Amino acid sequence: MKTNKRNCLKTGLSKLLTSALVATGLILSSHVAAADDNTINIGFISPRTGPLASFGKTDGFILEQARKALEDGMTIQGKHYKINILDRDSQSDPARAGQLAKELINQGVDLMLAVSTPEVINPVADAGEAAGVPTLSTVMPWEAWYYGRGAKPGEPSPFKWTYHFGFGTDEFYRAYMSQWSLLDTNKKLGVMYPNDADGSAIRRALVPRFKEAGYTVIDPGAYETGTTDFSSQIAKFKAEKVEIINTFPIPPDFAAFWRQAAQQGLNRQVKIIQVAKTGLFPADIEVLGSLGLKIASAAYWHKSFPYTSTLTGQNGTQLADLWEQETGEQWTQQLGATLSLLDAATEALKRAKNPKSHADIRDAIATLNVTTIGGKVDFTSGPVPNVSPGPILGAQWVKGTGKHKLDYVITENATDTNVPVSHKLLPYNR
Repeated sequence: MKTNKRNCLKTGLSKLLTSALVATGLILSSHVAAADDNTINIGFISPRTGPLASFGKTDGFILEQARKALEDGMTIQGKHYKINILDRDSQSDPARAGQLAKELINQGVDLMLAVSTPEVINPVADAGEAAGVPTLSTVMPWEAWYYGRGAKPGEPSPFKWTYHFGFGTDEFYRAYMSQWSLLDTNKKLGVMYPNDADGSAIRRALVPRFKEAGYTVIDPGAYETGTTDFSSQIAKFKAEKVEIINTFPIPPDFAAFWRQAAQQGLNRQVKIIQVAKTGLFPADIEVLGSLGLKIASAAYWHKSFPYTSTLTGQNGTQLADLWEQETGEQWTQQLGATLSLLDAATEALKRAKNPKSHADIRDAIATLNVTTIGGKVDFTSGPVPNVSPGPILGAQWVKGTGKHKLDYVITENATDTNVPVSHKLLPYNR
């Protein structure tokens, strides 16, 4: 009797210890509960809440579309698999994003996905790289992903498991040169870049090219995210008579800056206020009231993109219309961007020799060349290893002509001429 009690106690303590080790990340995925060879587990991390929540707002809807499309599973190399998507909210916190990735890795995910901004993607990618789990991401400048994580120009890629697709600084440059040439300006450009991975990558890559293109660049220096007083930057821009401003802030920072700019009269001299990372979604602009009209933006996806999802079969208009029908809210460009990530991920799984092998999934991503709802994803010919470039198009927020307060329109298409230009760029100060 005593022996049985001791055995039960040992078994109970063993289970408790194992659970504790898994929770703290001390047991790797290969040692967790026996894997189900008939189920492919996909981890998915995005910012559903916090200051970056506008990026993740539509992700629940897109995941619902993906799960419907995958409810019958996938047949790969003659074998049928169930598909399980484990989605997590980073709460816009880089530390949490990294921790969530480690937890999903310890739960045995076969493929990790991350979407939107370095604050989410880079810590997830670092966790995937360290654990040898194939990781795919989109929606941040690829330079901030590649060089921001330790790669060096001209040297071999240090990454064996992580891959990223989407726009880079060259696409921004081409779009901006095309966009800014649409209006007559004095070519005095004020840049306001934050002290973060995006800001550092943009400043390093774009400012020299702006100068080479004949722009006088006024740079008041990097500011800290969360800054509430932009008086010094505004004063400098006014004194230098800048007519173009380019900035990459998070939404709350831009709202503070542009309201202060209006209070101090800067908005009256600016012909083009070109924003990225904010100004991407209707809510970012509506919160500014009349100050939001004619802000120039950058579209990494638009419902007019002439492509179809390989996963759901929807085109851009169908996807946007379904969102509006089901939610009553205006479509956003994140719809297509997030779906393109799931398109690329499932296409890679289809091509894997064994979709339960990390190495085989990694190899399938490395050779992936497919057209998603967001355009081409091609890892065979990127600017650097592990990267597939993607489009960014000049856009603008104008007064709505239908059921919405604002319309998001395409004003130039230098990085993807398949996307139709629908409107002329309007000067902000008129």
